[in-house]
Amino acid sequence: MNYKELFQSEDGNVEQRQKFSAQIQKILQAMDDLKNPNQTILGESAEKSPAFYQHLMETAQVEEKGQALDNVVDELIQLLDGHPYHTHNYVTNVLPMASIPGLLGMLTNMLINGNNLWDVYGPAAAESEVKVISMMSKLVGYDETKSFGYTTWGGQGAVFSGLRLAIAKQFPNAKEEGVPNNLYCFASENAHYSLLKSIEAVGIGSNHLVRVKACADHSMDLEDLNMQMRAVIRQGGIPVYVVATTGTTDSFGIDDVAGVKAITTALEKEFTLKPIHIHADSALGGFYSFFNDYDFDTNPLDFEAPVTAALLQIRERMQHIHLADSLCFDFQKLGQTPYLTSLFLVKDGSSLGLLDLEDFDTPYVGNRGYGSYHTGYTLECSRMGSSIAIYAALRAFGKENYQALLANYVRVNLQFREQLAAQVPAVEVVNPLNIGPVTAIRYYGNNTTWAQEVAGQATAAQIEAVNATNSAWFELLGAQREDVFFGDTTRVCTVLAQDTKQFIPVAAAKLFTISPYTEVTHIPHFIEVLQQTIAQLEVQHEVHA
Repeated sequence: MNYKELFQSEDGNVEQRQKFSAQIQKILQAMDDLKNPNQTILGESAEKSPAFYQHLMETAQVEEKGQALDNVVDELIQLLDGHPYHTHNYVTNVLPMASIPGLLGMLTNMLINGNNLWDVYGPAAAESEVKVISMMSKLVGYDETKSFGYTTWGGQGAVFSGLRLAIAKQFPNAKEEGVPNNLYCFASENAHYSLLKSIEAVGIGSNHLVRVKACADHSMDLEDLNMQMRAVIRQGGIPVYVVATTGTTDSFGIDDVAGVKAITTALEKEFTLKPIHIHADSALGGFYSFFNDYDFDTNPLDFEAPVTAALLQIRERMQHIHLADSLCFDFQKLGQTPYLTSLFLVKDGSSLGLLDLEDFDTPYVGNRGYGSYHTGYTLECSRMGSSIAIYAALRAFGKENYQALLANYVRVNLQFREQLAAQVPAVEVVNPLNIGPVTAIRYYGNNTTWAQEVAGQATAAQIEAVNATNSAWFELLGAQREDVFFGDTTRVCTVLAQDTKQFIPVAAAKLFTISPYTEVTHIPHFIEVLQQTIAQLEVQHEVHA
């Protein structure tokens, strides 16, 4: 084979396009043949033991002669077999089904393969990125003439970028001189671990991450935040960064951004501090900003009363994320686009200049008269043009389709909680005050209850015993995941033990609606699977007793 046949054509000839299209069609056909709407995988799965991966390492090698493309595609198709797939029974976590517009946008990006570092190399991505930044800025209430941002490598990239900006705003020379050793960051105990990784990466050190207690609704305790920040200031520390999570991964807790802003503003004035950067980690929950201007009085999409009430509850907190200095949207979550499509937004776009490189440091890009969009302020150098996929999704869905989809996630969770309470009383919802796309559940049997645990009336031994039981339950749920793929977490929150006065993590299973095909009609089967695995769990306990 001539290596030129492995590329798209230079001249747009029909023959090469048809060959390429045929291979894509072959993959699509094979994937469709493997689909079964009543299971959560494609085809049949096989357990992948350490020996399996050891065999791969021992046998994989680059051969002297390349394989025919048909053979390569056949091998790609084999990789599909047993892969999780987002049917209506796929309720494990915030792992998306990529929508067709998102896929088409990503395909467009891959076909032209532009580098979003510079508009000379990636004009399509640059144009899409500017549009997306403006669209989402308007949605959350930023002034699009002043805000700016860029696509990055996930919510982690946004949290990290926000931290870089927070340091640069207070210490403009930190890039050259290093980070002072008395900087502190603050976040809820339920915040994503991406902040921990970011603090380690910039050199602040994990010991300078202050974890703030959470309230019963899994949001940050503002009283504790205020107390912790004051303690740091009095000891000579400088608070530079507060992450307010607006939609936690495990429980959909929504921190009060307005309350956080009030606290930082007051401390800045009282102690003569430079502005403390607030980042709204809205990677998940920020999509409910699509309801910020929804007319709940006329209710044009005819949402039922319970759904409307839940959406209003979410909007009460979500509408204030514009008070944050930066925020993010992981479109690969509730935006339903492929990995990896995340957007980092900054309220004052001019502040990105604090992170920018000098022309001298980028000698072959950016400092030309024929290019005007050089993103030297991003941590990445080469950047994927994922904004094209985001733009395609926003254009195809519009507000109404996103509103209908997001409302259905709420609808399913409301109904699931109602049926669970009626039919499986041994399992309790541990995020009852949070409604959204996720319900965290915990099995108690006839012992301790959630009410006792959350009120601090359970001993450490009792809490750990319930955790152990739930860990065993996770294994049973995981073993049947091809039927209904539930999620789980070893720490949905922490509770105070009665005897040790220590906060102990709470393990819980999760139902996370992420598939557009999950409906209320599917809930009885979810309940049935929970009942079956609980019966197995109780038999195990009897055997060991």
